[in-house]
Formats: sequence, C-alpha cells, structure tokens
Amino acid sequence: MTFKAPDSLAEQIAQHLAERIIRGELKPGERIQEQKVTQALNVSRGSVREALLILERRHLIVILPRRGAQVTEITAHNVISLCNLMSELYVLLAIAVARTWTEQADLGAFLQIQQRLIASSERADVQAFVEDSFNVMRAAFPFADNPYLQETVENLQPSMSRNYSLALEQRKAEMGDYLNLFANLLGAVIARDEVLIRKVLGDYAERSCKLILSALTAG
Repeated sequence: MTFKAPDSLAEQIAQHLAERIIRGELKPGERIQEQKVTQALNVSRGSVREALLILERRHLIVILPRRGAQVTEITAHNVISLCNLMSELYVLLAIAVARTWTEQADLGAFLQIQQRLIASSERADVQAFVEDSFNVMRAAFPFADNPYLQETVENLQPSMSRNYSLALEQRKAEMGDYLNLFANLLGAVIARDEVLIRKVLGDYAERSCKLILSALTAG
C-alpha cells in the first residue's frame, strides 16, 4: 500500500488561490494581501505565507520586496518558453509509458481519462477538461518512476493550466481537436512508436502555443 499524507493547510490554501488565478478571478498584476487571505479563510498568517511561497515556486505569483505578492503576468515569451519545456516533459512521460506498459489493464487509467475528456468537451466544461488533460501526465508518473520529473511537472502544471484555461475559454471548439490529438497519442503509445509520439506531441505543443498566444493578443 502506498502512503499519501493529507495535504498540509498551506498546500490547501495554495490550491485555493491557484484555482482563482487559473480561473482568472485573480488578474495578472493583482496583489494578494496576506491579511485579507488570512481573514477570508480564517487561517494563520504563517500558513498563508507558506502558501504564497508554494505559489511562487509554481510560477503563479511573484513576491517582490516591499510590494508583497502579486499574480504573475502572462507574456508571449513566458508562454513560448513554457510550451517548449512542457513539450519535452510530455515526450519523456509518453515514451516511458510506451516502453513500460505490458498488458491492456496498464492503459486503463488513460482510457478512463479519455472518456472524461470527451464528456467535458461535450458539455463545454473547460476547467474539467484542463484538469483531466493534466491527469494524463499524472497517470504516466508511475511508468516513468522519476521523482525529479514528477516534481518538475507538478510545479509547472498550474501555469500551464492557467494558459490553457485562458485559451479554451475563448475557443471552446478547440477541445475537439485536442481530443483527436490525445487519441493519436494514445495510439502511438500503444504501438510503442516513439517517432510518432514525438511528432504528435510536437504538433500538440505548437498548436497549444499558437492558441494561447492568440488568446493573449485578443485579451
């Protein structure tokens, strides 16, 4: 049995604030005041400070001297840099699954996520769609068995979720295209075709980057 400790209070606060940033309720450049968060959530100031450090590590806020914490800006440079890096991390995870799976049951989690993605797309639920898109990566973690890769992905995931949410809220029809890309990726993984995996994920990253940049310009 694998032991998983419950999330700390600071982690719960960080997740709460992260969701608000990802949904766009907290805008780029907006200040996050410790005292207001402490009062709103009825928690200690120390827990809030720890939560803000978690959010800074996940690139959702920046903590500035004498100005405190504020939500990070989404810039074209950051979008391109993040997409390029995430593309390589996706490839590492997908290839790990392709090389490691042995029986159909090993792929069950991915097939279940695919069905949830289809359902989210049909009801145009962007947040559920984005969340399950990253659950695909989490389902791949055991195959990679690389704690450094897992930590890196988990720290970058909130920023990428924020970018995807921004883009898909403006163009929900794109969810159908992402479903096709995921189906192609799953087929490549099952076939253990590493060349095709790289191609599919390269196309995925390029499409995502263009979509996010377009949404950024429109915004």
